[in-house]
Amino acid sequence: MSAKLQARDMTVGPLAGPILWFSIPLLCSNVLQVLFNMADIAVIGRFAGAQALGAVGSTTMLVALFTGFILGIGGGVNALTAQFLGAHREVDVRQTVHTSFFVCLLIGLVFLAVGVGFALPMLECIETKPELIDGAALYLRIYYLSMPAVALYNFGSGVLSAAGDTKRPLYILLGAGFLNVCLNLYFVIVRQMDVAGVAIASVVSHYTSALLILALLVRGQGSCSLTVRHLRIHGDKAAMLLKLGLPSGLHYSSFAVANLFMQVGINQFDAVMVEGNAAAVNTDSLIYDITAAFCTACTSFVGQNFGAGNKKRVKQSYAIALGYSLCVIGLVSGALLLFGRQFLGLFTTETAVVEAGMIRLRIMAASYLLCVPMDVTIAACRGLGKSFWPMVLIIVGCCALRIVWVFTVFAYFGTIGSLYLAYLASWVVTASGVIFYFIHCYRTAVFAPTKG
Repeated sequence: MSAKLQARDMTVGPLAGPILWFSIPLLCSNVLQVLFNMADIAVIGRFAGAQALGAVGSTTMLVALFTGFILGIGGGVNALTAQFLGAHREVDVRQTVHTSFFVCLLIGLVFLAVGVGFALPMLECIETKPELIDGAALYLRIYYLSMPAVALYNFGSGVLSAAGDTKRPLYILLGAGFLNVCLNLYFVIVRQMDVAGVAIASVVSHYTSALLILALLVRGQGSCSLTVRHLRIHGDKAAMLLKLGLPSGLHYSSFAVANLFMQVGINQFDAVMVEGNAAAVNTDSLIYDITAAFCTACTSFVGQNFGAGNKKRVKQSYAIALGYSLCVIGLVSGALLLFGRQFLGLFTTETAVVEAGMIRLRIMAASYLLCVPMDVTIAACRGLGKSFWPMVLIIVGCCALRIVWVFTVFAYFGTIGSLYLAYLASWVVTASGVIFYFIHCYRTAVFAPTKG
């Protein structure tokens, strides 16, 4: 039985309530995804030992390098679809959906080939510790098999979010995440497969979520549905998607590139510090994914109202999404400061590793609020169809600044604390730049329905 994929009209009515209710399922699904990913680390750390934890933790930035790009492309799908929905251009919506399917699938296949083929050289480039590199390479080669699935899930999630449907992606992630946890426990505890086990569990859960979200689109009706007879690449829509998605993807990936240099700095310390960082870095995923929920809401509401020519509602959508995000991240950061040791204790039983992780957690928890304006403002720019200059600002403010910091401030002081402070400095600089850019775009944008 097919279900009508009825797009929510975000261009009329109140904003505060709808943005909140739109964000809550996204927030829950993102937090669940983080918790399920944390389950990977918790299972490997508590049942396979600190060395296996360090091996998996050493891959975090390389995984983010590819998945971050995919998230950016998914954000482009969301923004372009939302703009055409706001302008009530159903033919363009349909063409965008079917073109995006092929573009995302192709990107996923390319990343699979590159990731599997160059896993070991990439780990060597970031100076992964010799005792960790074999396990890390095995984990990466298996995990990268899931890249097509990750790409297709983010495609489907981008389409559904643009149409106002954030609940069903939540249900999909809940089911896939539960499967992931069960497979983790089975492969690691019963089969004693350590890093290979958690990687296989992740691959299976990613393909499960991709197949389920595609099934929703295939069985649906309306302009946001996916049908065989419409499956083709439309050159103009592919160009528009890449114009939005490529800068967004590079923006996300630039964080990973910068953090690879940060990982090089971390790898200069002993294995305990590397393992502590691997446990504490889970807070980053929690914070970023919570913010991402409000960023998706911001892009969807700004995109539809920009497409409909509603200038006042664009500004209101941005302000409300930013306010919600600051409130939630403030509460989470406070909780991490208060219960940091208990949090890290989920991933390791070794006191030295917990204490090493607390160094990172204290600095980061006190700084996360500075990251929120940057991310939400970039999402608002994407809703306006602007993603190139935010990408440039990210590359300069986050990527280049962190790299320079590693070779200057960190090289001078040589302490782990001086390395972690690079995050705070880069967020302040980049947030300032993107806020000024959004104000410029808002003031100069032509608020009329998108022209074909």
